Amino acid sequence: MRGRRVPRLGSVEVPGAAREADMLRAGAASPARGSQVAEDTGAPAGGGEERPGRQPPASALRLPDNKPQGGSEAGRTPDHDLQRGCLNRSPRNAPPAPGMGERGAQHERAALQSPGAPEGAAATVNGLLHNGFHPPPACSRDPLPARFQLSSELQPQPQQQPLFSQHDSPAKKCRLRRRMDSGRKNRPPFPWFGMDIGGTLVKLVYFEPKDITAEEEQEEVENLKSIRKYLTSNTAYGKTGIRDVHLELKNLTMCGRKGNLHFIRFPTCAMHMFIQMGSEKNFSSLHTTLCATGGGAFKFEEDFRMIADLQLHKLDELDCLIQGLLYVDSVGFNGKPECYYFENPTNPELCQKKPYCLDNPYPMLLVNMGSGVSILAVYSKDNYKRVTGTSFGNMMSKEKRESISKEDLARATLVTITNNIGSIARMCALNENIDKVVFVGNFLRINMVSMKLLAYAMDFWSKGQLKALFLEHEGYFGAVGALLELFKMTDAQ
Repeated sequence: MRGRRVPRLGSVEVPGAAREADMLRAGAASPARGSQVAEDTGAPAGGGEERPGRQPPASALRLPDNKPQGGSEAGRTPDHDLQRGCLNRSPRNAPPAPGMGERGAQHERAALQSPGAPEGAAATVNGLLHNGFHPPPACSRDPLPARFQLSSELQPQPQQQPLFSQHDSPAKKCRLRRRMDSGRKNRPPFPWFGMDIGGTLVKLVYFEPKDITAEEEQEEVENLKSIRKYLTSNTAYGKTGIRDVHLELKNLTMCGRKGNLHFIRFPTCAMHMFIQMGSEKNFSSLHTTLCATGGGAFKFEEDFRMIADLQLHKLDELDCLIQGLLYVDSVGFNGKPECYYFENPTNPELCQKKPYCLDNPYPMLLVNMGSGVSILAVYSKDNYKRVTGTSFGNMMSKEKRESISKEDLARATLVTITNNIGSIARMCALNENIDKVVFVGNFLRINMVSMKLLAYAMDFWSKGQLKALFLEHEGYFGAVGALLELFKMTDAQ
């Protein structure tokens, strides 16, 4: 010990080193070498609490200023206390307390020399960390006496970044608070949308919250208010957008919020105007991702990103169709059943619409009639297969319809297409041993001719064994499924 060099940190001598040498020569009780190393570096010697390491005089310290913007005390760390001279350090030359002698040194050496010790453990003990503190050794058991413990103010705390910058606008601060609150409650921030972008029509569902608190109303940004008012105060948008008011589902509870679900459609050829409107209303300040399904989710993905600064979360079309259908059927149509059929379809005078309970839907044949036709055999909500499908004569296209001059030709085309679909559906039902056939899709919207024709075909060709079933929200189930996926994404996060 006599030839021991005085420890240095940079070019500054560590205070107290000479006094320790004098105490050792005077025969004072001294901890073993392992404990001495811990004393020199500030690491605990067998204790469960941390001790501050030895520091050079304040003039030799160069600590970064990590004070958060805006003067918040939330991000206060021991570095700040040290800069302000607020550290209350224990006397450096106090005699070792019980539990800090050879036993503590043995624990320290065991932690450093054990085969399972993390790589670089010795370097941690022999070098100061950036804030002057060291973690306790894994094997330490004896607590430090109270006089060696740090006050709660000096305990090392993780540095926190301020939620807001002093330069943020009030709208941005409000938006960040809303997103933070939504994350804590496992729900996405408003507005809530689901989209099904088909070849002919875009189907959009929008959830309008009706349980908005006074605080939420006050903090709600103007963009969100504008979008809600625009969508719920109009039944038509431009020349082609339509809100199907008669299909509105009222008093729903979705993701813990109560409100109404609105159903909106517009031609796919008007998609660029919709994207431009989203850009003008600064929709990306409220959302960065939209849940969308259908072939148009791939076709218009780049336009959404470049024009409106929005990402499309693309979803499987058939998954969304089935999940949306099952959800809407489970909540019902404002107190009435969602599903129905036509009684006495072969007798025009007695044919009438009747409700149908779809509580036990499996197995069922699901025929989705849009710009194209997909026929699915559904055995459970997660077990289904696409049996077959077919394509249209583009009779949903306005340009195609205007090119036809005779009404009889139009009706003949409609009947031909419907009979083709009905025939394929019946054969699929027989092959899959299924007696319920559910028809959905916008082809059936305001198309009583086709619905009754399908009901007739199913009943006649199966000799009463097959029923053609229909649903009130025939073309919107894919969009509803996309909205449900938005909630699942939030839960996963």
